[in-house]
Amino acid sequence: MDQKRALIIDDEPDIRELLEITLGRMNIHTLPAADVKSAKALLDENEFDFCLTDMKLPDGNGIDLVQHISDNFPHLPVAMITAHGNMESAVNALKAGAFDFVSKPIHLELLRNLVDTALNLKPLDTVKQESTELSLLGDTAEMQLLRKQITKLARSQAPIYICGESGSGKELVARMIHEQGPHADAPFIPVNCGAIPSELMESEFFGHKKGSFTGAAADKEGLFQAASGGTLFLDEVADLPLPMQVKLLRGIQEKAIRPIGSQQELPVDVRILSATHKDLAAEVEKDNFRQDLYYRINVIELRVPSLRERIDEIPVLANALLTRIAKDYNTEALAISDDAMEALKKYHFPGNVRELENILERAFSLCEDDIIKTEDLSLSPAEDTIPEEADVEDPQTTSATELPEDEYVEGTHSSLPENVDSLESYLEGIEKNVIVGTLEATRWNKTAAAKKLGITFRALRYRLKKLGLE
Repeated sequence: MDQKRALIIDDEPDIRELLEITLGRMNIHTLPAADVKSAKALLDENEFDFCLTDMKLPDGNGIDLVQHISDNFPHLPVAMITAHGNMESAVNALKAGAFDFVSKPIHLELLRNLVDTALNLKPLDTVKQESTELSLLGDTAEMQLLRKQITKLARSQAPIYICGESGSGKELVARMIHEQGPHADAPFIPVNCGAIPSELMESEFFGHKKGSFTGAAADKEGLFQAASGGTLFLDEVADLPLPMQVKLLRGIQEKAIRPIGSQQELPVDVRILSATHKDLAAEVEKDNFRQDLYYRINVIELRVPSLRERIDEIPVLANALLTRIAKDYNTEALAISDDAMEALKKYHFPGNVRELENILERAFSLCEDDIIKTEDLSLSPAEDTIPEEADVEDPQTTSATELPEDEYVEGTHSSLPENVDSLESYLEGIEKNVIVGTLEATRWNKTAAAKKLGITFRALRYRLKKLGLE
């Protein structure tokens, strides 16, 4: 294996020597430069695998050099050395095309991790774009651009803010960025910021030491440690409470976190991706979100188009989703009638691709034949749009409510029983009991059970899988 080569640019001899020694111990051959002019000359005369440059140089600045490398040597990852606390320079460098940054005084462990990551980057022309099971389908100009952006941004460690409506595929985009990056085998940790109780947030994100608070019976790693070497995806980041935003900001800026009860900060090598269906800039204006955190996570903004902007691609998406649904239930994929497809193309889709998937999954279970008709889709009227501010949850398939009342209800309740957490779990329990009782009555003959329940055999199999009975 050929020895890797790195270009080191810094006007301070002591810093250059430290960097040369550190990279030399990693078996990397280094060439030093003290200014922009000599760096450009070395770039023209040699091939490098990595470049590390200081921000301030005698005859220019590092950002201009980063831009030069990005324009003329796009395959060469370059990292910026910034002064301690000068996050603005780091952000500008990332926007100019820098792979990552490291702050002075240089933490050698973080530097080594940064260099390893840069050297693990795959050439742009070898990156497999369609890496996830259901990739970003479609050939519109917007989707082609989005795929190209994902491939390019996967080579950077810059924080990315993914914006788009609920259900449009923001987590899929985040996963594709991770999977096409240098640490595809490292953890991808998604977290819904709105689902963590505020009093547990610091412990969940940063971990805690044994005895640091009541109930802390042992040391616990936080999400940052769990995502070490990989990606932490902050979904619905707008729902973070303000006190937690401050702590998160420091973690991103310093690349270090302090577990609750610990006296020391721990360096963390984590890429931050974030998303929300809300207008984050508007949340900043309302003082619901810190402006400084907004600029840190929004170094690069990536917009995911809504399904309404991709109407012509609904047939491609629908057929791909039906194929996947059929695979999940070990059955043949169903076709969609022309009328049903037209109905889908005219539908407003407030829940975007997620809603399309749920509509098709429901139709799959309810369809009496081998082709999905318009009535199987159970589409709501176009005027019944969901308010913009509302987060669209996955529509649940009709289940127990489709059965005759006398088969599953002995009476009515004004409220849920005390031992039941939600209406959904309550109804699932009723449905499960009815189905199991019917199967027992028919000696587990599924065809007979489906007939007795008044549903298709496919619908029964669908419910059995959903309820964990098959």
